[in-house]
Amino acid sequence: MEKKTLAYWQDKAATLKIEGRAFIDGAYREAYSGRSFECVSPIDGRVLANVADCGAADVDAAVAAARRSFNDGVWAGLNPRARKAILLRWAALMREHLDELSLLETLDAGKPISDTTSVDVPGAAYCVEWFAEAIDKVGGEVAPADHHLVGLVTREPIGVVAAVVPWNFPILMASWKFGPALAAGNSVVLKPSEKSPLTAIRVAQLAHEAGIPAGVFNVLPGGGEPGKLLGLHRDVDCIAFTGSTNVGKQIMQYAGQSNLKRVWLELGGKSPNIVLPDCPDLDRAANAAAGAIFYNMGEMCTAGSRLLVHRDIKDVFLAKLVEAAKAYKPGNPLDPDVSMGAIVDKIQMERVLGYIEAGRKDSKLLFGGERVNEATGGFYVEPTVFDTHHDARIAREEIFGPVLSVITFSTIDEAVRIANDSDYGLAAAVWTSNLTNAHEIARRLRAGTVWVNCYDEGGDMNFPFGGFKESGNGRDKSLHALEKYTELKSTLVRLR
Repeated sequence: MEKKTLAYWQDKAATLKIEGRAFIDGAYREAYSGRSFECVSPIDGRVLANVADCGAADVDAAVAAARRSFNDGVWAGLNPRARKAILLRWAALMREHLDELSLLETLDAGKPISDTTSVDVPGAAYCVEWFAEAIDKVGGEVAPADHHLVGLVTREPIGVVAAVVPWNFPILMASWKFGPALAAGNSVVLKPSEKSPLTAIRVAQLAHEAGIPAGVFNVLPGGGEPGKLLGLHRDVDCIAFTGSTNVGKQIMQYAGQSNLKRVWLELGGKSPNIVLPDCPDLDRAANAAAGAIFYNMGEMCTAGSRLLVHRDIKDVFLAKLVEAAKAYKPGNPLDPDVSMGAIVDKIQMERVLGYIEAGRKDSKLLFGGERVNEATGGFYVEPTVFDTHHDARIAREEIFGPVLSVITFSTIDEAVRIANDSDYGLAAAVWTSNLTNAHEIARRLRAGTVWVNCYDEGGDMNFPFGGFKESGNGRDKSLHALEKYTELKSTLVRLR
């Protein structure tokens, strides 16, 4: 198949019709208040669309529709095979609309079109397919009981699920919530980030076309208000959130102030990437270390933002790392040859630049550190590498941008201590030729995912994803995700 060019994507963008309304109870509608906000592309600063700014009335309408559809059993009451067939049709429609959804994602979030066409949109479709295929194969238990009893342990959908998702992987992160939630039979209210709402709004119509009944899948764009109101809503049974740790803490408080709804949080990270002196391939490790922080402009909760390098190989390794960083040159995300796009908006760009300025004061700048492509009107920051110490601000706080902190260590114990000396515990990696060290260090690292001699690989749906400590609770992906959106029920039947 012929490779699509920059001109192709620019032409398609010029004629793209963008929907900005909320999707509630099977139809698009403006916010009840009439309010809207401008959705701005980080590529060049132009306004893409006016998007509904939902408030209390919209939240109540969406939750009411979700509750009605759940209680009526139009979705939860279908047998698993029927739900599977509809979800598979939805995933197929996502794949049919690959170019449109990928373009929306790139224009809205600044992600390279090469990534949205190969990772984000196909990954979201695959997630829906995976849970669709799983749901009619997950059974309950017959529990041991006295001879005169039959004891059944079953799972049933929890009810109305609110999903509040971030801007860095807008449709992919959303699918990690609505895929298992819908497969399990729940009704869903999805609140996308106001920074990147467009793909969520569009796939809602595709869900309706696939046969998901009205009220089962709703999308509420807007600022922070809908997320807070969903957290406080007494008719929401579960809220699943991906985003910052500070907002996650607030959502837990909202749940406690309302109905003690189930709360599942996938939060921040400051992931350590440890390179031991017996690393089997320094070139591959350096390339992986660059990708771990510069892929997706560093806007990843799992970003390997702390690179721990053994003193004996530091100079050699840093030279290779800087060369690898040069491959990530920010450019127009619509160009299929560009591997690094734009920061999501001006606010986030200024936050990243603020951290870079802080790093200049107490750390050594090795590479990058500047805003680039300013004449485009977009928001671009080049890859940035600091040689620093583990107590520096840039090495402790989540930046969510292309800023790497390199930290030197001398022993394995020191490396593990530095790696675990963090409020976060989402991911980690270690590079070594010693199998014993690999297993022992992996066990000692307090993180939900540990990679050995690789970084950010094995992204298949079979692996649960989530963190320790202030990186959150619960797990996305894998069959374990279904546990978040179901309730266990024990049923005992007396035979005589």
